[in-house]
Amino acid sequence: MKSRSLCAVLIGLFLALPGTAQQSKEPASDPAAGETFDGTQSGGKRNPITIHGFLLAALSLRTTGERPPVGSGGDFVLGEGRLRLNISGATASGKAAFVFKGDFVADGVERKVVADIREGYARYTLGPLEVRAGRQIVTWGVGDLLFINDVFPKDWESFFSGRPAEYLKLGADGVRVRYSSGVLNADLIVVPFFTPDKLPSPERFVFFNPYSAIPNQHEQKPAVNLGNTEVGLRLSRQIDGFDMSFYAYRGFWRSPSVRLNNPVTPTSATWFFPELSVYGVSAQRNALGGVVSLEAGYYDSRSDRSGTNPAIPNSQSRFLAGYQREVRKDLTVAVQSYAEVMEDYAAYRRSLPLASPAQDRVRAVLTTRLTQYLRYQTWRLSLFGAYSPTDEDYFIQPAVNYKVTERLSLAVGANIFGGQRETTYFGQFQKSDNMWSNLRFDF
Repeated sequence: MKSRSLCAVLIGLFLALPGTAQQSKEPASDPAAGETFDGTQSGGKRNPITIHGFLLAALSLRTTGERPPVGSGGDFVLGEGRLRLNISGATASGKAAFVFKGDFVADGVERKVVADIREGYARYTLGPLEVRAGRQIVTWGVGDLLFINDVFPKDWESFFSGRPAEYLKLGADGVRVRYSSGVLNADLIVVPFFTPDKLPSPERFVFFNPYSAIPNQHEQKPAVNLGNTEVGLRLSRQIDGFDMSFYAYRGFWRSPSVRLNNPVTPTSATWFFPELSVYGVSAQRNALGGVVSLEAGYYDSRSDRSGTNPAIPNSQSRFLAGYQREVRKDLTVAVQSYAEVMEDYAAYRRSLPLASPAQDRVRAVLTTRLTQYLRYQTWRLSLFGAYSPTDEDYFIQPAVNYKVTERLSLAVGANIFGGQRETTYFGQFQKSDNMWSNLRFDF
């Protein structure tokens, strides 16, 4: 009741403040296609159906000499060819449209060919109101690889394998309603079918897994019913130069918790997704010669608000502050400071089983991203680094991208992990360092 009352008060204050509505930061078009969302070509000519896409060859090689306990990848984390098809179309008025983005993948590691629907939805626009139904990729918040109010599914195995960054996000199957006006923008999404995060698997990565010896393991997703439908709301507007957004979400943790049949000598483990609500706010504006970003969120772990169940994450508060600036021509520097603060920490420590590794009450992460363009922006050199002073672990991702022609590009890079303990977020993957390359042809 306290969280709902606080949410209502914050919404009331947000609407009462003077200002103008914030325009959506999501791109209205795919830059590679040269077209607007409804299929109109940039020159003004309308085609009923547009088709474009790319061919992608991706390869990732282990550099530690370690191999995962299961799977048949050998020295390779990734080895695949992809065909992407982006198909879109619209009616003559542009009010009704559809978008389809699908991949056909020849996976050399798992030795199979699969199809993956990245997005597929119909859209209808009526004045300031837009409705989308189907699979959609949703991005909220202002963090760079640090997510607070972006509670939608992600593919961390893909990202840590070296696939392009766009594959970090997964689509959510649901209905999205967006409203735009001079006073307020609203974004409501309803998702009846839960999609979890895709975490690094033991078939492709070497990492700490205290449950690997348990013979019987299965995953239990939330049942598909009205009570388990996920609901997310974002309200946004501009206030005193800040692009402000308020967020609310009701659903589930994307990463699973584990329930053992016997805590001492378990023979079965059930991976499940506890209930979660998130309330947050973000603000972004030009300042100090660059862009300042602020974000905060409260994670209400509804399945264990007392913090006495060690199998379920405690409620927590999350905070982020970021700054980005072009320090010289074509060189951009971005830094972030992030913190998670666990609620009911004393109850968590009392309930923790003997010999189980304990989390700190506060987890802090510092990040830096450097991006340098060269030779008329045909070369892009980038370096992302994250370090946790509390966990004493780190993640580094250097990358070089060369645009050979307008259609052909080559990227090479690495994913480097390290830490003092194998139980921390980055430290657990320190035996999974890899080097990767991507060759892409757009059509």
